[in-house]
Amino acid sequence: MSRLFIPVNAQDHAEGPDTAPVTLVEYGDYECPYCGEAYPVLKAVQRALGDRLRFVFRNFPISELHPDAVAAAEFAEAAAQAGKFWQAHDMLYERQNALKESDLFTYGEEIGLSPQVLHRAFGGAFDSKIEVDFSGGVRSGVNGTPTLFINGVRYDGPRDADSLIDALNQAARTAPVHA
Repeated sequence: MSRLFIPVNAQDHAEGPDTAPVTLVEYGDYECPYCGEAYPVLKAVQRALGDRLRFVFRNFPISELHPDAVAAAEFAEAAAQAGKFWQAHDMLYERQNALKESDLFTYGEEIGLSPQVLHRAFGGAFDSKIEVDFSGGVRSGVNGTPTLFINGVRYDGPRDADSLIDALNQAARTAPVHA
């Protein structure tokens, strides 16, 4: 059973309260078709659990298979700096079949990111953040995407909403109470 090597921290992109009884971490790749399939399932899980769930996304672009994954992660990190990570994250998954740099510049315009910010991003300004996510994933046993961790423990069960909700509720019942 693999465990999350790097605990969730302030550098992570998180939705939901820090005091939630359960934390779901996804290592994802914006160009990965399996991540694309998981995206609406994870949104449904978030809606179902509400404030009882903290959802964390970490970059794991598999560039050997997905040539636009790194640029998409760079775009998301540029958006994060502008306080728009989740808007960019959702946009990238909802438009997963159009992730060329020219597409990303268009998306940037839509969410208010300047071309200069994106040029910096595509020039490597956020590569260290992406590398920290990626190497933490490798050290946690991530070898494909999406890989999920529930309260720090890798989840390899069924990926439908009901199964995930059941697993998350079970983890919430056995989680230590926050002080």
